[in-house]
Amino acid sequence: MIKILAFTLLIICPVFSFENTQLPELVKKVEPNSSSDKVAASVATIWERIRSDQNSLKKEVLVMAYEGYQKMVNDGLLEEGKPLTIIDFDLPSSEERLWIIDIQNQELEYVSLVAHGRNSGGLHAEKFSNVPESYMSSLGFYLTAETYIGKHGKSLRLDGMEEGINDNARLRAIVMHAAEYAEGSFVKLHGRLGRSLGCPALPDDNFKEIIDLIKNKSCLFIHASENTYRTQSAYIGRFTAG
Repeated sequence: MIKILAFTLLIICPVFSFENTQLPELVKKVEPNSSSDKVAASVATIWERIRSDQNSLKKEVLVMAYEGYQKMVNDGLLEEGKPLTIIDFDLPSSEERLWIIDIQNQELEYVSLVAHGRNSGGLHAEKFSNVPESYMSSLGFYLTAETYIGKHGKSLRLDGMEEGINDNARLRAIVMHAAEYAEGSFVKLHGRLGRSLGCPALPDDNFKEIIDLIKNKSCLFIHASENTYRTQSAYIGRFTAG
């Protein structure tokens, strides 16, 4: 069953943390993929099961997300069956643009609003950065990590898995957390969500449930139709949806 979230808009990202944490090895280059048929079949099955409930999720984005998910599994970074979280920044912040897919049961579990970084854009996220204090969102594939209690309550650390694209996520304290500016009520007043310092901020309703569901090494894919990312990513580009 899908649980639609109401958003709380965040003005400020969580407190920076510089704990010594062993990060997973970053992927630096694309290896030939011999399992395109398996990816195609799996995506087709998932799409047929969720398409009536997926709202604005595009099949092309699901393909890219699942392809990267499978590469993580093949590389031993991710346990098969972990949930897949997708954010599509092609959509405006006034629309639900986060989906959590139960890969094991091939069901859509959550759909939610999500905020982007303040210097990435207004209604739409248009610019992205991996640079500390850029206050922009970063694209690409992440592994979720541990939780902690910070300024915004329960929060989820993220490890960016793509070198030069999002691997500064932990240094930048890019985490998932709830925010007042990520609420649907904020959209009604301002026509868009508020913006974070780069964090994918969530509404207050059920954000703890979401964090508990996806914590501890599940896959998060943040997408936007940006040519630079698509040409540099080590996780996508080896399979095209029909």
